[in-house]
Amino acid sequence: MTTGRSSDGFNEWEQEFAGREAHTGPGESRTGLHNSALVDLEFLLGPWRTKLSHAEFLPEPHQIAIGRADFDVLEEGALIVMRQVIELEGPPVARWVIGRDGSRPDYTVLYSDARDVSRVYQMSFTGDTWRIWRDDPAFSQRFEAHVAENRASMSGSWERRFAGGEWEHDFDVDFERLPAP
Repeated sequence: MTTGRSSDGFNEWEQEFAGREAHTGPGESRTGLHNSALVDLEFLLGPWRTKLSHAEFLPEPHQIAIGRADFDVLEEGALIVMRQVIELEGPPVARWVIGRDGSRPDYTVLYSDARDVSRVYQMSFTGDTWRIWRDDPAFSQRFEAHVAENRASMSGSWERRFAGGEWEHDFDVDFERLPAP
């Protein structure tokens, strides 16, 4: 496996797999997602417009950051990867790789971003509720979103907690499905 970086910031292995077409075979979905432990997340696959708001880290208090999140299959459908960008075009600023042990109810998420931050989260998806969380003594986070019945939009909030402190609002994020390219 190649681990070098290309000029646009993608790992070469990401480029190799991002361009592959989804193939459907026995036990696979129409999108090429063949890991049965991930089937409940199939609706996420594809492009989404994101709207980040109510974040104190944005330059202006009421500023809204519009971006994009692309959910794709990885490793020929064994995993799901979400690539987030701040603007509608541009290189990813964060990557999330989602997998699940078929014998456990929750998912594991590996996160990395342009700030050189790497984290491991747990994730659940039940009915119309999507949750992501990490419990770390120094810095914990949790996210909860409502998924619309038609699964074309999601709206949620992140909270954070510093060592020994109380949970506090971090930011809101909305997802709206975009037409497939």
